[in-house]
Amino acid sequence: MQNLCPLCNNTSSLFHKSNNHAHYQCQTCFGIFVATDSRPSEEDEVKHYQQHQNNIEDKGYQNFVSPITDSILRDFNTKHKGLDFGAGTGPVLSKMLRDKGYSVFTYDPYFHNYPKLLQEKYDYIGSCEVIEHFYHPHKEFTLLKNLLHPKGKLYCMTHVYNESIPFSNWYYKNDPTHVFIYQKQTLEWIGKEFGFSKVEIDNRLIIFSI
Repeated sequence: MQNLCPLCNNTSSLFHKSNNHAHYQCQTCFGIFVATDSRPSEEDEVKHYQQHQNNIEDKGYQNFVSPITDSILRDFNTKHKGLDFGAGTGPVLSKMLRDKGYSVFTYDPYFHNYPKLLQEKYDYIGSCEVIEHFYHPHKEFTLLKNLLHPKGKLYCMTHVYNESIPFSNWYYKNDPTHVFIYQKQTLEWIGKEFGFSKVEIDNRLIIFSI
């Protein structure tokens, strides 16, 4: 059985099957994704996010997000305009940058749904633990690229899979809302497909530069 890849729309094959999920791997971009009939409903997805204990004052949470915030603080200044995309119930990225005097807007389709923000342009976008939730990653990356000014940067965090990880025991795939998993080849494919000039991968941090 095959499912078309939601990122590149090419052929995939069964990668892993458990009692609850079937994962497919694309033969072109090497993305690993959950079969359509295994995805949670929107209602269940929102309930799952609401269970997250994301206290923006929590130092551990702030430290987890710091690879993105540290990179933005290094690359941009308070005169630049940023977007926290997929901020969720605890927009810690926005809070940490605003505490430094940065101008950051907060968007999330469920919890900070301000569509007008998606008609603006930004110097940088931070998206922490978001891209693995994309049901339609090609559509979402098209949007993110179009939201950036020339010389803009997109900072993402996700757990990138590689073959040294035993997938059957991998914790990251067990979250029912993690519907698209990225490999190094997948991120490089995104860089070429969407016209980014550079893709940097440093553990969980991925930086796409225009």
